[in-house]
Amino acid sequence: MPIRISKVIKDLNVGLDTIVEFLSSKGEKVEQNPNAKITDEQYDLLVEEFDTDKKLKKEAELQSQERLAKKEKEAAEKAAEAARKAQEAPEEIPTKIDESQLPKFKAVGKIDLDGNKKKKEVAEQKTEQKAETLATEPETASAQASPSNNDGKEEIFTTPKPILKNGPKVIGTLDLTSINGKTRPDKKSKEERKKEREARQNANGAKKHRARIGQERIDINNPNAGNGNRRGNNPKHGKPANNTKTEINEEDVQRQVKETLARLTEKKIKGGAKYRREKREQNAQQQAELEEKAMLEEKTLKLTEFVTANELAVMMGVGVNEVISTCMKLGIMVSINQRLDAETINIVAEEFGYKTEFASAEVVEAIHEEEDKPEDLVPRPPIVTVMGHVDHGKTSLLDYIRKSHVIAGEAGGITQHIGAYNVTLPSGRHITFLDTPGHEAFTAMRARGAKATDVAIIIVAADDSVMPQTKEAISHAVAANVPIVFAINKVDKDGANPDKIKEELAAMDFLVEEWGGKYQSEDISAKKGTNVKELLEKVLLETDMLELKANPKRKATGTIIESSLDKGRGYVSTVLISNGTLKVGDIMIAGQYFGKVKAMFNERNQRIDQAGPSEPALVLGLNGAPQAGDNINVMDSEREAREITNKRQQLQREQGLRTTKVITLEEIGRRIAMGNFKELKVIVKGDVDGSVEALSDSLIKLSTEEIQVNVIQKAVGAISESDVMLAAASNAIIIGFQVRPAQGARRIADKEGVQIKTYSIIYDAIEDVKDAMEGMLSPDLREEVTGTAEVRQVFKISKVGSIAGCFVTDGKIYRTSKVRIIRDGIVVFAGELGSLKQYKDDVKDISKGQECGLNVDKYDDIAEGDIIEAYEVKEIKRKLE
Repeated sequence: MPIRISKVIKDLNVGLDTIVEFLSSKGEKVEQNPNAKITDEQYDLLVEEFDTDKKLKKEAELQSQERLAKKEKEAAEKAAEAARKAQEAPEEIPTKIDESQLPKFKAVGKIDLDGNKKKKEVAEQKTEQKAETLATEPETASAQASPSNNDGKEEIFTTPKPILKNGPKVIGTLDLTSINGKTRPDKKSKEERKKEREARQNANGAKKHRARIGQERIDINNPNAGNGNRRGNNPKHGKPANNTKTEINEEDVQRQVKETLARLTEKKIKGGAKYRREKREQNAQQQAELEEKAMLEEKTLKLTEFVTANELAVMMGVGVNEVISTCMKLGIMVSINQRLDAETINIVAEEFGYKTEFASAEVVEAIHEEEDKPEDLVPRPPIVTVMGHVDHGKTSLLDYIRKSHVIAGEAGGITQHIGAYNVTLPSGRHITFLDTPGHEAFTAMRARGAKATDVAIIIVAADDSVMPQTKEAISHAVAANVPIVFAINKVDKDGANPDKIKEELAAMDFLVEEWGGKYQSEDISAKKGTNVKELLEKVLLETDMLELKANPKRKATGTIIESSLDKGRGYVSTVLISNGTLKVGDIMIAGQYFGKVKAMFNERNQRIDQAGPSEPALVLGLNGAPQAGDNINVMDSEREAREITNKRQQLQREQGLRTTKVITLEEIGRRIAMGNFKELKVIVKGDVDGSVEALSDSLIKLSTEEIQVNVIQKAVGAISESDVMLAAASNAIIIGFQVRPAQGARRIADKEGVQIKTYSIIYDAIEDVKDAMEGMLSPDLREEVTGTAEVRQVFKISKVGSIAGCFVTDGKIYRTSKVRIIRDGIVVFAGELGSLKQYKDDVKDISKGQECGLNVDKYDDIAEGDIIEAYEVKEIKRKLE
């Protein structure tokens, strides 16, 4: 099974260049493209070579996961330990003490704390009493050393002290001044130093600093600390201090840390130069962060899952041609209004340096896909798409197979829509055919047909050649990885040369089996039915090799082929079921619309109750016309479907606002510099979505530097009064494709002067718009000399001026001609004729060899010998480049 190189890069952890170089060294040719596919043998070679890189990547991922798990485990353990400590209650400290358990003290005297005058006397009396007690009562001290006396009263236990009977004995004095000389000044007190400092400041005229307010220490043990009231800590001013210790908890510690950090980081002087510099640096850093964030947001595209190439170009600010060329380099053929899938959008955005962010991811996840059981899978009919150039016989081939005449109902005999038909072969097998338009306007239709198919039939006329649309159809089939069967048609016509077609295909690296290639081909005649049976056998052979299966027991999924607005039945959609079974009454969503399936019809307009895998059906009941290519899903309830579609509509509106191209100053300057820039505004209405998209695409392609075609609205349905009012307000024209205006809309259009043009063939609409654009172009001005005359004599006439008598030497001079007066080879005046006469009569023109009299308007300085050159300015209609 083929594998994309991008998946191999991700699995093996190697680069694209490394893979290509390695396979080239092994003799394997691989395109240097991440979307290219390789075979299983090539994948096995890469696994054998780069398996170590894959193992290293896995080991690194495992190690990072282990480190992350270890960190999470340590954090959890720390959190559990902190919680456990918090839950443990601290031991209660008893506040009440049993006085009976404390030893009693003996009162030896009283101290009067209130009397300041008697302090000295009390101290002396106390000293004398103590000395007498120690000298006269040694027995009392020894008795106090015992734990109790005979009376049974408890006393305070004191240790024995040495007794001095007569006190210290003084034997002399010692003078230290002679030993320890005074070598330094006395140490000054704090108040003296403060006074000296203030005196110096006053003498120097310096500014006196304000007194600083000291910072108080925060004591977590004393909740009253720091409030300026310290009376509770001083025993002289009231109650004694409470020395009871409280338990230290984590909250107090954290609060103290925060307050300390706040003091450290607090700005002392907010008007200082350092503070202003730090403030400027902080503001500059914040501004740089905001600019970096804005730059990242500018480089990120927020979009829905499907956007067109034109919308993607507008969002990135590049030309749509650059986006299309980038897609072509990837092997994807797209048009301006063709929608791109998510993978293509990612690749294109990366090429231009953008990242993508899909806003519809949650909407996609809301739809749950059922998994099919192997026992429920049954074979399903193949879906075959017929593609090729216009008028090469695609519809004629299907007409012969279906035994009908679809082409008779097409305008001009050209297919304008995608037709889906279910055909039963004589053998009883079923095939679903998709008939795609062939002309260049329907690129997006061919791309959708290629994506929804199992096998592609490429038809080439034998009397023609491989045309551009044929090459484009082949590219679509190859990009969709679809098997191809070539059908060379019109072999019964004179001048048919099938070998020439096979030769051109071989030049494109598509060798048919007859020439030793792998692509099947058949020479057929769609009108007569020659070899059509053999062509179908080859198609069935290709489908048998694919082993196509589906589960008809599950909810239906599929694709919208076309959608239109029918006057009697409402919105009608052609769907192609890819898996499951769609039944009448199911709740279905398609794009941004939903509804209950009211009725279903097959391609022959016969009512059916259900449609199985690979069956096309016409569905009634949706509340709008979904875009061709939208996926359909069956939901369980109408509420769920409404929620999903409302979210999709909101995303679509946001996308429309983001992709609205607003005129810039550069664009205004370019238009002013050009001088004659014009804009043609168009409203496109059509019968089906695919035709509207193709017509809008073709009209936008007509834009040039001088004239821009702006499709301001495109929709499915008849031309309504609101369309006419919009055209009148925006000065636009209305183009209807296979639709007609309502009676009220036509009446308002006549009143407002709005032009409505209706068409049945897309070529006619494109040609008319092209002609209108050419009419808007400023014509080229070209001068053409009609004749010359020589001034022979000049006559001066009062109240008239100078009259020149001339002789016509070449051509004709007309009365309406513009003239130049040439003197000595230099143009001295350019203007218009005032009058032209021959003899006395006014004439319209004077031919060569005749004489005439004339005067030049607003110029009298005519001299003999002057040459009068007559010329006309003609307007040449310009063509679009």
